[in-house]
Amino acid sequence: MKHPGWNIAVMDEMGRIHMLHTWSLVPRTEDMNVLSSKWVFTPKMKPNGELNKLKARLVAKGFDQEEGLDYLETFRPVVHTATIRMILDVATSKDWQIKQLDVSNAFLHGELKEPVFMFQPKGFEDPEKPDHVCKLTKALYGLKQAPRAWFDTFSNYIIDYGFTCSKSDPSLFHYHRNGKKMALLMYVDDMLLTGSDPALLQDLLDCLNKRFSMKDLGKPHYFLGVEIESYTGGMFLHQQAYAADILHQASMSDCNPMPTPLPLQLDDLNSEPFSEPTYFRSLVGKLQYLTITRPDIQYAVNFICQRMHLPTVSDFHLLKRILRYIKGTINFGMHIKKDKELTLHAFCDSDYAGCKQTRRSTTGFCTMLGSNLISWSAKRQQTVSKSSTEAEYRALTATAQELTWLSFLLRDLGIEQHQPTVLKYDNLSAVYLSTNPALHNRSKHFDTDFHYVREQVALGLIETQHVPAAEQLADVFTKSLPKKLFFDLRSKLGVAGPPTLNLRGNVSKDSSPTQNTEAHVAESPSIKPSQPKQKQPKPAKGVAPKKEKIPCSNQFELLSSLSNV
Repeated sequence: MKHPGWNIAVMDEMGRIHMLHTWSLVPRTEDMNVLSSKWVFTPKMKPNGELNKLKARLVAKGFDQEEGLDYLETFRPVVHTATIRMILDVATSKDWQIKQLDVSNAFLHGELKEPVFMFQPKGFEDPEKPDHVCKLTKALYGLKQAPRAWFDTFSNYIIDYGFTCSKSDPSLFHYHRNGKKMALLMYVDDMLLTGSDPALLQDLLDCLNKRFSMKDLGKPHYFLGVEIESYTGGMFLHQQAYAADILHQASMSDCNPMPTPLPLQLDDLNSEPFSEPTYFRSLVGKLQYLTITRPDIQYAVNFICQRMHLPTVSDFHLLKRILRYIKGTINFGMHIKKDKELTLHAFCDSDYAGCKQTRRSTTGFCTMLGSNLISWSAKRQQTVSKSSTEAEYRALTATAQELTWLSFLLRDLGIEQHQPTVLKYDNLSAVYLSTNPALHNRSKHFDTDFHYVREQVALGLIETQHVPAAEQLADVFTKSLPKKLFFDLRSKLGVAGPPTLNLRGNVSKDSSPTQNTEAHVAESPSIKPSQPKQKQPKPAKGVAPKKEKIPCSNQFELLSSLSNV
């Protein structure tokens, strides 16, 4: 309290608590379960590591609460990352305005249904009623039911305004009136708001600000740990600062980069136990959050997560290789391009008996909205498959379920799919099995739920198509790939560096654009299409010709270019 910055932060917190009438003082009785409280001091940082503000928060010690007495229900919805990408994709394609909202002391707005009592904070006792306790009417941070109370309070208000809560994702609220549309995505106190009418958005913001002290942060720049950069042709989502923090905690900020996350051969694994399994699990857990914008490491992270229960020295070496790959591609992220064609389609694949320990297969799929990646998965199947067709058929069903869910989300946003959703995979037997109700000796043991995709095909909601193995985008989610194929699939998924022409800065007019930035030349406002390369005059006799540099967007594509030469 002697520090002026923290003193102001504490006084601001107490002023907010009294302004919202968070509690009332009542005499204490013997049947009360009175909670204690404490102060939590947190310096809020910017994505670049600079200090943003000092935040002091009064937190109730909710671990002393008794179920049935102090609280009943604690569940609250959590937004899916695929929903966030879909909202950004739809808003970018339709040129809708996107706003990021923040609520000051969000939980203090949540109205409690159960009686909760707490001692008066030390140093802030009422001199006239020092022996009284606080009867909470609003939620405090630390209470088990605080997130649910805030969600119920906000959702009731937004529904009264005219929004409808999505059944596919309860954190999504959509509004449709007189041809005007709005969508609000909620994650605790962080929100994204977009819509077709700017005046309607402003009217909603005015109403929310009167009720919840809402802050309009403008265009989203940093949402749930993801940095968002907007340019003329779309958006670039990345987690460069978070990746750098992972490398720093692993003491690998200056490590040598690797071209791929995993080696091709994963059979020779040492069985010697790793001496620090907690450290291993901590790094793997951080990598899981990095996959929000890095689908290129999804299979590698899933592979290493299967060894968290008993990691070995070889597993730790694989983990270090993933970190070395991140070091070489630390500025990579996902591009959401402006695509007017909002057609949903998907790719799926499986690696038959890929797990050497359990002999289970791996399911991998990716769903696309137009040319943009929306969701993806790399997951080991629950049981052993007797054939590659069975493994592919299970992957097909898992992808069909994901497509059904995404189509419901699009319907809530007012975007209908007038044609059957195309599902592509590279196994002809699975194609025939999904379209024909045939019964074979090798398929008669299939569970009923595996035939979900057959029903969707019969209803005309999904159309299954065969795709050559060389064009199977989901291949990157099922197995470790060689460099050339891995680079090609990574680029098709929209994973690349920031939308700049060249990392070296200025480039001469007669130099060709790099492979990594060809997709962004049309979108970036500062990039103009390159002119055709002019013929160079032949050197004079006795003068050695100058060697021409091979353009590459990163140091690993140089190897691929040299191999092509």
